[in-house]
Amino acid sequence: MEDFWRRQSEMIDRVGWSVTLVHPSDGDPDHEVPFAYTVGLTAHDRPELLIAGLDPATSQALLNDLAGRVYDRAERFGHGQRVSDLIAGYDAVIVDGAAVDALHPGAAFARYGDERVRLQQVVWPDQRGRFPWDDDYAYSPDVQPVIGRP
Repeated sequence: MEDFWRRQSEMIDRVGWSVTLVHPSDGDPDHEVPFAYTVGLTAHDRPELLIAGLDPATSQALLNDLAGRVYDRAERFGHGQRVSDLIAGYDAVIVDGAAVDALHPGAAFARYGDERVRLQQVVWPDQRGRFPWDDDYAYSPDVQPVIGRP
């Protein structure tokens, strides 16, 4: 773990944040879906960002894009805000919320404390532009658990 914390600290010092990837683990019902989250934005009084249900490379690219906007350009995202220039051809929606068992940013909580970390989730649509809270969303709720609804 010391190596993990050291590498994460180096990345935060160099870039302003780090992205942590969480892979499903056999036999752990709380981590059945892959997700990723930032660590480092809390130090700048910004919410950490998370995304669920996508492959690691895509998750990392999307979070790095948004974290760069937050860190480098001081952009702020509001609860329920649509982001039209993140996923080609689709809007994403930002939702505020608290961690849930399936989406628990342990490294952020360990670094900054549960009470200090605020979360915003990047929620992606199905191919028809529907979200997990919409009727007829194409995927099971287990594919993309959410921490909130707009």
